[in-house]
Amino acid sequence: MADVAGHIAVGALFAIPAWFLWNRRPAMLFIGITIVSALFPDSDLYLRKIFPTIHHHGVTHTLLFAIVVSLVGGAIAAVVLTDYLDRNWFPEGTLDRETVFVFCASAFFLGSISHIFADMLSAPDIAPRLEPLWPLVNGQIVTLDLYYYNSPLVNFGLFAVALVIHAVLYWRDGYQITNRYIVNEQSH
Repeated sequence: MADVAGHIAVGALFAIPAWFLWNRRPAMLFIGITIVSALFPDSDLYLRKIFPTIHHHGVTHTLLFAIVVSLVGGAIAAVVLTDYLDRNWFPEGTLDRETVFVFCASAFFLGSISHIFADMLSAPDIAPRLEPLWPLVNGQIVTLDLYYYNSPLVNFGLFAVALVIHAVLYWRDGYQITNRYIVNEQSH
């Protein structure tokens, strides 16, 4: 269980491929959604105050949670953001709800998965066990415990590495892959 900076850093590292798929604004939007959603699995820290049966590293740290968050978040974003993004961020008439759904759902999923991955790298012996494949596999899978979860050097080091990589990619032109879900600032 990395600290907040560690989860943000790992989410940012997982989102690096966005620079190769989209122009700056869509890539930054994707990265932002991914980073924010990298914090969602720790919602169990707040939910357990309302629902005492919820425990840390429980249901919110599973592949099932990541899928549900991505589908629900993508659907909400498609309804709420499509018109706004189409009017204000992109040439009018270029976005549809399906594209926004896939775009946002992918970012939500990637962020949630990055959180689980970071916890697998840093889950100390004193932390509740991590069961990311629940309910398919009942029990803990391999955790590596590579670094102490609260290590400022590792967490802020990863954060600095992510910032440098994103800054470099921001200022260079990416090699974009053409697909039906491409979201670009302008159709040049």
